Amino acid sequence: MSFLIKICGITTAADAAMAAHAGADAIGVNFWPGSKRFVGDAAADVLAAVPAGVLKIGVFVNAPAAEVMQRAAQFALDRIQLHGDERPKDFSAVPRAMLVRAIRVRDATSLVEAALWDADLFLYDAFVAGFGGGGVVAPWAEIGAAPAARPFLLAGGLDEHNVGQAVAIARPAGVDVASGVESAPGRKDPARVIAFVRAARAAADLLLRAGSGRPHS
Repeated sequence: MSFLIKICGITTAADAAMAAHAGADAIGVNFWPGSKRFVGDAAADVLAAVPAGVLKIGVFVNAPAAEVMQRAAQFALDRIQLHGDERPKDFSAVPRAMLVRAIRVRDATSLVEAALWDADLFLYDAFVAGFGGGGVVAPWAEIGAAPAARPFLLAGGLDEHNVGQAVAIARPAGVDVASGVESAPGRKDPARVIAFVRAARAAADLLLRAGSGRPHS
């Protein structure tokens, strides 16, 4: 897969269109009511503003599988991201190509959870109380040193200033950012989004030219 840049926690149609125009490959909308970036009733408008060719990813936390799949069908989501304490057996019927499993990484031992899930893509986030979006940096070096049988996105405390270093160390297949490009929770700063996309893309290109990326990325 090509390097994927996901702008997550989008809450307005204007921000969805802006992020796509800035070069994002994926837009994330949060369906968890406990999030400061809960999309709520704006979901239809936000997702309608995502142009063709940009992935629409719904983020869920401990929602029943039936509800998750109902939302996926309702909003024509390309992928569903499970960011809570979900059990693999409850989502075994979900096509692996649709599934993004988020894992909160305390250290390298946290990554063994990936083997339990039949998913084509993972997201490695920082280990914090709660479920992401807190701006805490993940342990890049431990993630980078660990073998990765499947592609993963790197999240946790990324912004336009540190994403280049994060990509160089962790060698992910893509990156995910929410709070790191905001002017306020759920509101994206266009200048920061543009700078983030440019920095992430440049770092990914450097890895590719150096032959330092993982085989799957």
